[in-house]
Amino acid sequence: MNTPTAPTITAAERAARQAELVQALGRVLPEQALLWHGEDTTPYECDGLTAYRQRPLLVCLPETRDQVQALLRLCHRLQVPVVARGAGTGLSGGAMPHAMGVTLSLARLNRILALNPEQRTALVQCGVRNLAISEAAAPYGLYYAPDPSSQIACTIGGNVAENSGGVHCLKYGLTLHNVLKISGFMADGEPVEFGSEALDTPGYDLLAAVIGSEGMLAVTTEVTVKLIPKPPLARCIMASFDDVRKAGAAVAAVIAAGIIPAGLEMMDRPMTAAVEDFVHAGYDLNAEAILLCESDGTPEEVQEEIARMGAVLRAAGATALSVSRDEAERLRFWSGRKNAFPASGRISPDYMCMDSTIPRRRLADILLAIQQMEKKYQLRCANVFHAGDGNLHPLILFDANDADQLRRCELFGADILETSVAMGGTVTGEHGVGVEKLNSMCVQFSAEERAQMLALKQAFDPAGLLNPGKVIPTLNRCAEYGKMLVRGGQISHPELPRF
Repeated sequence: MNTPTAPTITAAERAARQAELVQALGRVLPEQALLWHGEDTTPYECDGLTAYRQRPLLVCLPETRDQVQALLRLCHRLQVPVVARGAGTGLSGGAMPHAMGVTLSLARLNRILALNPEQRTALVQCGVRNLAISEAAAPYGLYYAPDPSSQIACTIGGNVAENSGGVHCLKYGLTLHNVLKISGFMADGEPVEFGSEALDTPGYDLLAAVIGSEGMLAVTTEVTVKLIPKPPLARCIMASFDDVRKAGAAVAAVIAAGIIPAGLEMMDRPMTAAVEDFVHAGYDLNAEAILLCESDGTPEEVQEEIARMGAVLRAAGATALSVSRDEAERLRFWSGRKNAFPASGRISPDYMCMDSTIPRRRLADILLAIQQMEKKYQLRCANVFHAGDGNLHPLILFDANDADQLRRCELFGADILETSVAMGGTVTGEHGVGVEKLNSMCVQFSAEERAQMLALKQAFDPAGLLNPGKVIPTLNRCAEYGKMLVRGGQISHPELPRF
């Protein structure tokens, strides 16, 4: 999949535009908030998806809402594209810069403005780290539930952009379910609010449209989040399986039994080997797959639920069960899952993390299909799943310095996404579309559906200046994708539309 390309522009034209912007933005931002030299802008050329890179024309690091507003007004007047960026931990290229645009880094808006333990809410700026919210709420026995693996670094603004989840999203929901209100600015700098701290919102409820919109509709500056009481106790079961089909069936059986675990994660053998060598979590290296099933609540609730889950897992064919004896062991069990991505980085120069979602009952089917794809594309793949809600995270291992490996990796990823759709799933779960899945949107959505998405984008941002060239493919782009699959020798599933 080729990433969007900017119109051809000469070095002289780029330099002239850059000088114009530096001078104009220098009137509304302090000198230290502007970066334009190559060595300063290179760290911003990609997010966590390093396969695709683009150096921005300019990077701006405002420190106040007023500075953000002034920047947007100026860029709108000059018709300059703006790409908002948080901590850069995204995995779909959603924060990849525009070649002739401004990268708006919001990392310096990092204050917790208010924390109300009685109302169980916190008002935070968009650059506040996910984990910092829970750390601030901890003295009150509260925490912020969504916990992506990058929570130590990722920002709440980025979580809003991608509708992030985490290992406990099965029980506690995604960002959407834990945010009450968002404040920010439209593309032209007009202040705007979505949602409300009240039970209902006057007018249209657009909160769900903005959360997960990948910075295409508005720029978020403040977020009001829900806080929930920290459970008195949490315990985790680590279950081993000698067959991935048994592990997949066990996931469906747990949910079918009426149990909603706090977390329900699955890892295959290559992934457990990678993370065990990295963090020594105590994983069973002989298992073809392991499940991590967590229960939280009062001691009585946890005891009962652990017993029920254990019975279901044994009946589903678990070869071994280990239950955390204390908090330290529970955290050790989860340390492997939380470090799946860095562990993969130790065994491969590069990886591409996919993010499709399938029905839980098809977990084993997609794993076996991926094993066949490894042979087809001659690349390794380690798998970790938010198994409880069917969200896959296959990590395709490759070397980006080898153009042929990158080509095969792209085809491998497209095959995973297309197969997921054929199994009744979607091309993305929580990482967003960005540039990574732009072409694969053509597999899932018709031209009419994509036109409706574009109409929503145009209603918010008529000039198309916010994060342009991402998320919503054009008709021509879908045609290009079809040709790419033909060139790559990929066979489309018969139930999917032809290109």
